[in-house]
Amino acid sequence: DSSNTVNASPYRVAVIGAGSWGTALALLLARCKQQTLLWSGEPGHAQAMAQSATNETYLPGIPLDEWVTPSDDFVEAANATHLVLAVPSHAFRDVLTRLKTQLPSNERRYICWGTKGFEPNTSLLLSDVFDEVMAKHAIPAVVSGPSFAGEVARGLPSALTVAAEHPEDAAIVAAWFRDQNTRVYTSTDLRGVQLGGAIKNVMAIAAGISDGLGFGANARAALVTRGLAELTRLGQALGGRADTFTGLTGLGDLILTCTDDQSRNRRVGLAIGQGQDISQALKTIGQEAEGINTARELYRQSKALGVEMPISEQVYRIVFEGLNPEEAVTALLSREARAEGS
Repeated sequence: DSSNTVNASPYRVAVIGAGSWGTALALLLARCKQQTLLWSGEPGHAQAMAQSATNETYLPGIPLDEWVTPSDDFVEAANATHLVLAVPSHAFRDVLTRLKTQLPSNERRYICWGTKGFEPNTSLLLSDVFDEVMAKHAIPAVVSGPSFAGEVARGLPSALTVAAEHPEDAAIVAAWFRDQNTRVYTSTDLRGVQLGGAIKNVMAIAAGISDGLGFGANARAALVTRGLAELTRLGQALGGRADTFTGLTGLGDLILTCTDDQSRNRRVGLAIGQGQDISQALKTIGQEAEGINTARELYRQSKALGVEMPISEQVYRIVFEGLNPEEAVTALLSREARAEGS
């Protein structure tokens, strides 16, 4: 464990990004009795959290633990013993670049992220972005799994997976998040865990659209099942392992986000299915929905690799080309029949 590194910071962990998921992770870390700095780059946000002892913007009504200290001091955050990133995918590279200027060159610190998605425009997985920016200056890990921020923040029973390239690194990082109500598994499939967490967001938009159109539970079950087939096809083509996609970060997360309205991506889909355009839908939920960017990146990746992703393609066409949702469903249903395993 790198916690014995000589370091001036009193904080064992800093969570960079104080949205709903970053705040939930900070509260989980605090329940594990770790002094945690929660950094926000939004003007006035850290001060507001400190004054109210809540994050009213993203997790209203859930008190911040006394072990959580809100801050807007990036240098102080960067000097914590361990780092957890919970920023949107479009900000991931910039935050890593800022961090690199602060990290001592003579030590390798653990950097774990809870962001789910691809880097916009490059279509890179976040671990690839990490390798480009950090090289060997830090040890990468990702935390993922079927977990809504509000439930994790309140300490309800949850299961997560932490993935790193080496099992001993995954075990060290997993221990940060493990309390009596949170079971944390480990994996060495860094690519697969990220891919499951990214692709399921697009399927959640599809399931929301279907429900918004009033198509019922049968259609939703079909979408989830065929969505898992798409996730597995592209996930393996991009270097993930098949067994990862039937686990917590694949099937588990897929079921969660496609079936419960706590999912932002599902709520975006519901709004679209009920007649709103994408800008109206995003305004309605008032937060980032990673599935929007991911739909575009999946479309690019699937075309480049020659992998069939019919559900993802229709979501892309609805969101970015203005296709009528009912026409998209018709296109899916009119596809040539095939054996189920294909």
